Amino acid sequence: MPASLLLLCAGLAVQAQPAADSVPAKAAVCAACHGPQGQSTQAAFPILAGQTSRYLYLQLRDYQEDRRKNELMSPMVVGMTRDEMRELSDYFARQKPPRQNFAVDAEKARLGKLKADETLCTMCHLGGFAGQNEVPRVAGQHYDYIIKQLTDFKARLRTNDAGSMTSVSGTLNAQDIENLAHYLVGL
Repeated sequence: MPASLLLLCAGLAVQAQPAADSVPAKAAVCAACHGPQGQSTQAAFPILAGQTSRYLYLQLRDYQEDRRKNELMSPMVVGMTRDEMRELSDYFARQKPPRQNFAVDAEKARLGKLKADETLCTMCHLGGFAGQNEVPRVAGQHYDYIIKQLTDFKARLRTNDAGSMTSVSGTLNAQDIENLAHYLVGL
């Protein structure tokens, strides 16, 4: 094959694949709550940037299939295709999470780390709480969001996790949850 034809074919192959840094069309809608590049500055909305792609995809699918409920998120995924969900998930997973401005209480964070060690959180969330596959990255997540999710798991308002978090959060009291949130935000 002539070199010019080889270069042309290579160029067409590159053109056919989306650029790694391309922004999916639907990401603009997400930015209203989750911020540009998924770097939410609003404590009620989770930071999507740097989250595992698999976890994000499963959450979108769970909202769509009514396994996870949220009055804001559920309508957003109604007509979304699996490919669009994967594209969004991959995009947000590639983004860099922002640093938190939250004033972590050192003593609460210390107690939170002790509780995390006691409940073996890193077995699923890994060291540094970076997450893996279906398990979310919780390091550096918003304080209010962490509190709400742990509280919802404890109250069984959120149950789309095969029972692991429901089981663990059932052993936590309100102070444990607050301490864990201080610890996780500071990571």
